[in-house]
Amino acid sequence: MSKEKSKIRKQKSKIVSLSGNSVVAKAAVDAGCRFFAGYPITPSSEIAADMSRLMPRVGGVFIQMEDELAAMGAVIGASLAGAKVLTATSGPGFSLKQENIGFACITEVPCVIVNVMRTGPSTGLPTLPSQGDVMQARWGTHGDHAIIALAPATLTEVYGETVRAFNLAEKYRTPVVLLLDEILGHMSERVELPDAGDLELVDRVRPEGTPPDEYLPYAANGRLVPPMADFFTGYHYHVTGLTHDVTGFPTEDPEIAQALVERLEAKIMRNLDDILLFEESDLADADIAILAYGSVARSARAAIAEARQAGIKVGLFRPVTLWPFPAAQVAALAKKVKAILVPEMNMGQIVGEVERVAGLTPVVPLNKANGWPISPAEMSAALSRIVEEWTQHG
Repeated sequence: MSKEKSKIRKQKSKIVSLSGNSVVAKAAVDAGCRFFAGYPITPSSEIAADMSRLMPRVGGVFIQMEDELAAMGAVIGASLAGAKVLTATSGPGFSLKQENIGFACITEVPCVIVNVMRTGPSTGLPTLPSQGDVMQARWGTHGDHAIIALAPATLTEVYGETVRAFNLAEKYRTPVVLLLDEILGHMSERVELPDAGDLELVDRVRPEGTPPDEYLPYAANGRLVPPMADFFTGYHYHVTGLTHDVTGFPTEDPEIAQALVERLEAKIMRNLDDILLFEESDLADADIAILAYGSVARSARAAIAEARQAGIKVGLFRPVTLWPFPAAQVAALAKKVKAILVPEMNMGQIVGEVERVAGLTPVVPLNKANGWPISPAEMSAALSRIVEEWTQHG
């Protein structure tokens, strides 16, 4: 879905100045979040601090857990009881959450996980930005599974993508990862907030009309996403991280196991038109495309403006949905341009996905993993090298 098709109606809005982490907390409450569990960790701690104030005001619950693994378990439990839930973390905390993220995937528990990325590995540079957790968001938990991960680039978009994260989690009964970085988490800028009453919110489908004794928690019944009953409402069902049948109880039947994994994949991959969001700009006549996401895309805009003034035809492709990766759109882009520059604050992660679908079109990485952002000047220099290479080789 192109960026022009917004998930938020903006009949009424107001302009405020907030930090990115505060925008996440505000959007979560507006999206209907009523439970937060987390553990403080730089540079995401302000989300927890804001949620500790906001949750009591709306009748919600805030819990500071003993660690990140427990926090992930707590949000899963609250979601099973019917709440829209959020947890926030960074770096090492995201690593600790992975086992329970996998549990949420196989048990199909809606939840939103915010990862405000910092430079690693390990403790790394806790106060400096990175995009080093992109592949961890996709493959951090073991086994075959699909995942949704979103990467906004402006604080107005942080608001919208936080709301969309809750909607996607509820609609597809899945964990959704919201990837910020330290820059977006701590910067403040003009933010356009819609009236909360104008938001299009999605709630999970519940087993309306199905008696508790007839409810099968994982029976798709012609749907890819089964209805989900809330605990403590008369429905009793088994929830396990083991491969299970439609009753929720474990099974080793190979046909049932294969069908479960295929459905978990299909409920995401067959709905790409709804899940994928991306922006394309200045690409109609472009010879070079910059594929950038998150805060790096902000530098890319400045580099593109400078390059076009110098006569270099450059455009931007910005995936907002990182996972699932917009493979078909990037493949089509590769057929239109002569080269794709992929700047990332890591040693090369999304660039591999671009190379996988780009065919013979050259893909040029620009990587930086020292805690400092990629500047427009560095991108301009990379663009100049690409043009120089063309000149030298005709």
